Amino acid sequence: MILASFNDKLYYNDHKIVMDVMLETSFSKEIRIALKKGQIMKEHKAPFPIIVHILTGEITFGTGGKEYDLKQGDIFTLDGKVPHDLTACTDSVVRLTLSKPDTTERVKHVITFSQNQL
Repeated sequence: MILASFNDKLYYNDHKIVMDVMLETSFSKEIRIALKKGQIMKEHKAPFPIIVHILTGEITFGTGGKEYDLKQGDIFTLDGKVPHDLTACTDSVVRLTLSKPDTTERVKHVITFSQNQL
């Protein structure tokens, strides 16, 4: 058994998006992304399907030319290779589930790229 809490050691940073790998299993990686209001993850795509769960706050999620206003408790899947972006409408915590073959380094790169483009 592996135990982790998305509430432990949670913090926000006014200058950058905070990403923590909460745990890895034989089939997935669970990531916590803490965004302050207004922080953006620019358009990117994952090589494999992902699951996104809004733990707290509200985000605008863009994909396929549409924007979706998502709130605490919302959860959805997205196929691999689908371009998407997100913006925090309030301070928010997002749970991102990656397929095992995907890398956390890719997510770190997306966050760094997004911040360097501001």
